[in-house]
This record gives sequence, structure tokens and C-alpha cells, in this order.
Amino acid sequence: MFTFTDLPELRARVRAWKIEGLRVGFVPTMGNLHAGHMALIDLAREHADRVVASVFVNPTQFGPNEDFSRYPRTLDADAAGLAAHDCDALFAPTVATMYPYGTGNEVKVQVPDITTILDGAHRPGHFDGVATVVARLFNMVQPDVAVFGQKDYQQLQVISRLVRDLAFPIEIVAAPTVRADDGLALSSRNQYLSPAEREVAPTIHATLLSMREGVRGGRTLAAVEAAATARLVAAGFAVDYATIRRADLGAPADHTRTGLVALIAARLGNTRLIDNLLLD
Repeated sequence: MFTFTDLPELRARVRAWKIEGLRVGFVPTMGNLHAGHMALIDLAREHADRVVASVFVNPTQFGPNEDFSRYPRTLDADAAGLAAHDCDALFAPTVATMYPYGTGNEVKVQVPDITTILDGAHRPGHFDGVATVVARLFNMVQPDVAVFGQKDYQQLQVISRLVRDLAFPIEIVAAPTVRADDGLALSSRNQYLSPAEREVAPTIHATLLSMREGVRGGRTLAAVEAAATARLVAAGFAVDYATIRRADLGAPADHTRTGLVALIAARLGNTRLIDNLLLD
């Protein structure tokens, strides 16, 4: 596996692959990789001849009171895991490479509408940082296909709109959420949970399943959302939202029963967890 911190060297390697007629896949990450990330690498391999992964903890997508400083940095272990999964190249840029004019003077990419709801409402500016760094990474790596996990459903929609609106010649592939045996979606933030909190955390997935059953059973969407919130609160969560949306994240009419997704964001102790479930 090649490892690059320098942009010209990365571009030279990708250019050489493309001259050979090889299709390049890309998986952007913030590191601290787990089985969910490796599933993205494996899926990228199905869609490409060569796979590049990036590891970069992006400061512009963290709010002032969020966990940027304590976000785990495990580059050596990440590199070993990627190599074991036959990743062809690791791009681990510095902040100076990603933001040559600094993080207060960078050109920003802003996706309207869907970035101000749900997580965007609870984390103002978060998706501006996501869109900005992903646009930069796309320009640096210049992949043919990029893989994003469905667990971050709103992020997936933001990136899909970004690619279409800015005409990036990149296919976006959505990877199914990887879960622990008890249903908890794999996430780097799960390690922040205490043992007691870890036992409670699968309630999120169980609640999503109950939301699906409520919709299929004909309950009003508002009643399903209220019941989900009450269940999470009773389990000890502080709920940001437990909601049902259309697949494009628009608000559905109450009689709608197809093309829906249930989404939850809730805090357990000091750890914020998100998850979702397609209801069809």
C-alpha cells in the first residue's frame, strides 16, 4: 500500500493508474477505523480497480463545543487495517495541505436547504465543513467512484447533491450500515460509551425498528415519532430528533407509507449517537 501525505505524489500515482485505464475508488474517513470503514473499502473494491482511502480529522466540521480535540487519532493502526484490506493507497494530508490559507480563510462550499435541518439544525455549520472538505478531497484524489456509509444518511444526501450540482464526474455509492450483533451501528464514538451506556445504546436501533412497524401498522407519522421519542427518553437518552422523512429528507405527507426513512440523533451521557432505517 502506498502512503501519501504530499498531494503531488498522490496525484502522480492516481494519474498513472488512470493512464493504465484503471478505475479509481475513494473512501474518505476521519480515521480511528473499525469494521464499518473496512466494509466501505471492500465495497469500493467491487466498483474500482484501485482504492484510495483518506484519513483526515477535519476541523471545519466540528463546532466550538464538540469533540475535535479528543477525536481519536490512530493513524498507524488505521494504515495497518487498510493494508490488510488490500487498500491501494492511504492519503493522510496535513491541515496545511487541506487548507493552505488556514481554516479561517478557506473557500467554503455550502449546500443549501438540506444542511439546515436535522443534524444541521443541531450542529450549525457542520455540513458546510463536510461539503468543503469533501469537495477538496474529490479535487485532490479525482476518483471515479466514492463510497459513503448510509449510517450518516444526511451526509450521504448532502454529498450526493454536491456531486450533482457541481457536476463532479464521480459515482456515489451508498454502503449499508454495519452493526454489532445487538444492532448498534458501528461508530468511532461508541468507544466513548461507558459499559452501562453501551448496554443501553442498542435501544436506538430497536426504536427505529418499532418506528417501521408503527408506520406499517397505519399509525400517524406524528404518533410514531412521539412514541419513539418517549421510548428513548425513558431509556435515558436526551433526544435531538426521532423523525420520519422522505428519502430526500423532505417532510412527508402523513398518509405517505413508501419511500420513507426514520432518523434518530440522541445523546447518551456525553456521547451523541445517530442512526437511521429505510422503512420500505
